[in-house]
Parts: sequence; structure tokens; C-alpha cells
Amino acid sequence: MATKIRLQRGGRKNYAFYSIVIADARAPRDGKFTEKIGTYNPNTNPATVDLNFERALYWVETGAQPTDTARNILKGEGVYMMKHLRGGVKKGAFDEAVCQQKFDAWKQAKVAATEAVEKKVTDAKKAAAAQNLEAEKKVNEAIAKKVADKKAAATAAQAEAEAAKAAEDTTSEAPAEEAPAEA
Repeated sequence: MATKIRLQRGGRKNYAFYSIVIADARAPRDGKFTEKIGTYNPNTNPATVDLNFERALYWVETGAQPTDTARNILKGEGVYMMKHLRGGVKKGAFDEAVCQQKFDAWKQAKVAATEAVEKKVTDAKKAAAAQNLEAEKKVNEAIAKKVADKKAAATAAQAEAEAAKAAEDTTSEAPAEEAPAEA
């Protein structure tokens, strides 16, 4: 039986979520599988991978052929690195302790790089939010200035109207008072 390590699609439309499975090469993509060894969520930034490392390493060492995407995921998680290091142990190049030490150093570098990417994404989001806030404040200040100008213009127009009315009242009251004085 030709065994493959591949992704089995799940999730809703436009929001894919994958299971990493061991399946017969003749089985359909979302059909029967031998074992589920992990999950892959490409919707997060960076993508989230949850993998049973020991089972993945076992299947790679026994000859299961991964698809291109599954191979990239396994390389990113260090399965192929460990396979390579175990090959060095079998050949006598170094012992198991050195193998584990090299793998741990590689894993720490990988984790540091991932954390740097996450920090960069978080900082970019914060900077974008701050920039949007500043832009919104400027827009709000401009709107407030326009409203204040309109209110000032309305107040000035109302004051002019009242002054004109008061002047009209005083001019109309003055001749009315003079008329009885003439009579």
C-alpha cells in the first residue's frame, strides 16, 4: 500500500482548515485515512500548525510520501531536520545527545524567528491603529471647526436680525411718539 501524508480539508467556504493525515494514495482527499497526525490553520498570521511530532517522524522514516504542502509543513516543524540528524547518528557521525542538542538549537532559532514575525505583525497593527486614530481626530477637529463656524455665523446672523429688528422697532416707535406730540 502506497502511503501518503497529505492534508484533508475542513472548515467552511473561504475559511479552510486542514487535518494532516496518513492515507492510502488511492483514497479520496476527504475520505478514508489511516491516522490523523495534526492540524494546519492557514487563516492565522503566521499559520498555526499542531503536529504530533513523534508520529510524523515515524511515518516519514517508514517511507510515507508527503504532498508538497505537507512536506513544507513537516520541514517547518523540523521533522525532516530530525530525520536528517538521526541518519547521522545511524552512520556514526555523532551520538544521540549531540543530535538532540543540534535539534534543540535549530528549534530555538525557529521559535525566535516566529516570535519576531508575530511581534512585527502586532507592532504593525498597533501603528496602523494609532495612525487611524490620529486621522480620525483630525477629521473630527475639522468637523468641529465647521460646526463652530456655522454656529458662529448663525449667532451673528441672529444678532444682526435682532439688531435690525430693534432698530426698526426704535425707528417705528419714535415717529409714533412724535405724531401724538404734533397733534
